[in-house]
Amino acid sequence: MKVGTDSVLFGAWVDTNNSKHLLDIGTGTGILALMMAQKCNAIIDAIELDEAACLQAKENIEQSIWAQRINVIHTSLQNFCLNNQTLYDLIIANPPYFVDAHKASGAARNIARHMNETLSINDLLQGVNTMLNNDGRFCVILPYKEGLLFYQQAVKSNLFCSRITRVKTKADKPAKRLMMAFTKNMLPINEDEIIILDKNNHFTKAYMDVTNDFYLTHHTR
Repeated sequence: MKVGTDSVLFGAWVDTNNSKHLLDIGTGTGILALMMAQKCNAIIDAIELDEAACLQAKENIEQSIWAQRINVIHTSLQNFCLNNQTLYDLIIANPPYFVDAHKASGAARNIARHMNETLSINDLLQGVNTMLNNDGRFCVILPYKEGLLFYQQAVKSNLFCSRITRVKTKADKPAKRLMMAFTKNMLPINEDEIIILDKNNHFTKAYMDVTNDFYLTHHTR
């Protein structure tokens, strides 16, 4: 799986304040775990079901300066919940639920794009509820349509949205992603939007301001 704009934006967007223990669900290449390590001093558990992705994440993290703070674990969320004793201050996930999308070619690609086959929304929410500190935050990025469904299901699981950002590729396009932060306590919702590209296909100032710490240099798309 390639590192995409969504991952970089989401990792930069996540608020890591007061995070001592952090869980990355479905770490893939490990990019989000590495970004979290750059942003805070938390001990990070990064779980990944796909064996090849897990090995890649371990390799990437071992070559970083944060390797001692990141634990990459080859497991499903369901199995991890059974044995985990830690309550997390921050849980993050980039689970690409594409409800109406055609399946991509290749079994690994299918698992990544259709996590609901191996990790349902209910399983994800139950895992978060079990492992999230009472004052903790759960942050997730999803395609817009799936994000709206997830929002509704989260409320039924007593997880309340405190922050929501609509992501647009361009100003004249509809939102393509939702980045959301949930807590166990009902708080006022902070809503905004971010546009990635201007009319010349350059990254917008808003996008660059958010992600600046994670690029050596900004390029046009």
